[in-house]
Amino acid sequence: MSPILHGMTADEPRPEPDVASLFAPVAIEQAVDGVLAEAAQVLGEVVDPVDAELWGSDLIGALASSAAGPASLASSLTGSLVPAAEAASTPGSLALLRVFAAVGPPAVRAAAEQAAARLSAHGVEDPPWAGTLGSPRVGDCWHYADVGGRQESLTMTFAYGHRQHALCMLIDHGRGGKIRDAWVVKAAELRAETARAAGGDPLVVFEMIDPADAVRRLERAVRAGECPEQPDQVDDVVAHRALVRARLELLTGPADRLAVLSGAAPGPAGGARRGRQAPSRRLRGGSSARRRAGSGGPAAR
Repeated sequence: MSPILHGMTADEPRPEPDVASLFAPVAIEQAVDGVLAEAAQVLGEVVDPVDAELWGSDLIGALASSAAGPASLASSLTGSLVPAAEAASTPGSLALLRVFAAVGPPAVRAAAEQAAARLSAHGVEDPPWAGTLGSPRVGDCWHYADVGGRQESLTMTFAYGHRQHALCMLIDHGRGGKIRDAWVVKAAELRAETARAAGGDPLVVFEMIDPADAVRRLERAVRAGECPEQPDQVDDVVAHRALVRARLELLTGPADRLAVLSGAAPGPAGGARRGRQAPSRRLRGGSSARRRAGSGGPAAR
């Protein structure tokens, strides 16, 4: 099978791993200095806004391993890391706050946005990507599936100006439609490469879908939960969880928001124009273009 499409297996379901056990717990209160130092180093070199989002999503996933749950994580971030970033009052700490305001949990976003506004008002320099962070334009969307309906790969493309990226998820319908893997790809020809690879495999069904359909599929998968199996899948799902949820919340706001972000004209009911719907059999399975954005661009997994 083509490397573009590998990642689907017919393995019998295995017990879901203890995600937290695969990460060394890091108490947020003890990690403040290290996080601020890394933010200053990493975010100061970011050019593409999605790289800042990926860094923040990965950070939130790592810090979540030491929290008792989502509420505990949000409380620790808003009670320690956000105030520390504001007190530092540096371009790096302001960049960190902008990232949290884009991909953090809802309560953290609000606190980070307010703290960032105060620093900016005091003359701290914002990163050049601050104005667009968290609001990329939606582009082409597609999915492909194994004909047996076991797994489905969902891809949604986004762009910050001319810089494009794709958010991809492997959805396991054998486990209730849960997310088995998630990753981001930077590859201008990803759609064409995927379509060519799928066209050469009689066991794979490929189809373009409209953004509204992609959002519905993403929403169902997020509600279903997560089921990573391999260590790299666990790493991927944890690292991209915050970004996936932030994109979903971005696209499930007011009815006309998706139309604006996708550049589509509102339909009679105020939503985006809907394209051709897939036959029901095609909604149920898929494979995945196993690529991620690395420091120098996408690499085959």
